[in-house]
Amino acid sequence: MTPGAQIAAAIDILAAIETGDRPADDVAADYFRRRRYIGAKDRTHVAGHVYAVLRHRAALDWWIGKHAAEVGPRTRVLAGLELIEGWRSEAVEACCDGDRFRPARLSRGEERLLRALVGHTLAHPEMPRAVANDLPGWLEPYLERVFGKGLEREMNALNGPAPTDLRVNLLKADRATARRTLAAEGVAAEPTPFSPVGLRLRRRVPLGSLAAFEQGLVEVQDESSQIAALLADAKPGMRVVDFCAGAGGKTLALAAAMADRGKLVACEVSQLRLERAARRLRRAGVTNVERRALTGERDKWVKRHAGSFDRVFVDVPCLGTGTWRRNPDAKWRMRPEDLAELIERQQQILRSAARLVRSGGRLVYATCSLLREEDEAQTEAFLAAEPDFSLLPVARAWGETIGGASPGGEDYLRLTPARHGTDGFFVAIFERLET
Repeated sequence: MTPGAQIAAAIDILAAIETGDRPADDVAADYFRRRRYIGAKDRTHVAGHVYAVLRHRAALDWWIGKHAAEVGPRTRVLAGLELIEGWRSEAVEACCDGDRFRPARLSRGEERLLRALVGHTLAHPEMPRAVANDLPGWLEPYLERVFGKGLEREMNALNGPAPTDLRVNLLKADRATARRTLAAEGVAAEPTPFSPVGLRLRRRVPLGSLAAFEQGLVEVQDESSQIAALLADAKPGMRVVDFCAGAGGKTLALAAAMADRGKLVACEVSQLRLERAARRLRRAGVTNVERRALTGERDKWVKRHAGSFDRVFVDVPCLGTGTWRRNPDAKWRMRPEDLAELIERQQQILRSAARLVRSGGRLVYATCSLLREEDEAQTEAFLAAEPDFSLLPVARAWGETIGGASPGGEDYLRLTPARHGTDGFFVAIFERLET
């Protein structure tokens, strides 16, 4: 593909993201799947244009609006090429010549915009704080309450790309063996700093073709998520529930911690996700998992199995502010009413899942959120409503499971991209009082 064709593809993908409700990675994958002729290097260039816009949409829109140009996928890409990727305006214009596979010629307004951007970088002192940090304006006060003067540092980390983290499947290999297997295929990986079962790749590679992945030695999982599963302290022979299992990432981690012994139930309202989890379980060599489709958090199955599990892991649906490195498009779809609905739903899910915990058992509450409203406030509300549960300090759980001092708090665990190099993640652990 020519550079102009890559730009045209990026504009098409961004337009599809804006007009639909699917995640950006799904839209891009579908676009490339229907165009098999686009090679790996071209896909990388196209994706780079797309994610540069998604990460910095607020700042790009500010510049475009400042010069009275029409805001949309096309002008965002054009402005991003100059402000973010450092293209000269002449090079951008040369790519837009109206050829069959390249963008249409620049309008007069677009020509004026590109000329006005010459010599500028993305940041500008007149930008509002939310715009300068590329976050939705309504979320700024929520994040400021959490980070204060450190907001800029955290947002800068959130607006960058995430590394590729792998969890070593202890059912099939230890970390040294997995690392050697990857190295034999030319893939360099370093141990993650906090998770004892994690590896971090030095560069992005197509994992699906690697022997270590095909044989189930490793699974893709951010270090923060690995840590959350380890803190559950699921042991061989226990009865464990992954209450919001999704596609099965934490289910796999819990099964490995249990050495594939005992009973592990993966609950999920989406049958499609459970089916995807089945493929991953087979590859990992996991046999102790029962997949259970629920109609909701109040499903009758929960009532029938009340008080019968040693560990219940609840990774609740949330705004996902901690995953913006991977899903920058998500922040532009969020609305204040979404947060209000999620807060209510999270409490319902948590209190329903708590019914499954036996006397002396533990309940693990996790989110990939940075907001107190979805994290500490939810744990405080739960403890106020459920007097038969007490808070287990995460520092104690860390010492029991991972060893050493917790890097992210004493009572709760809060991990952030800037401080820990992980996705934003929160964990609280509760223990049901012995009767």
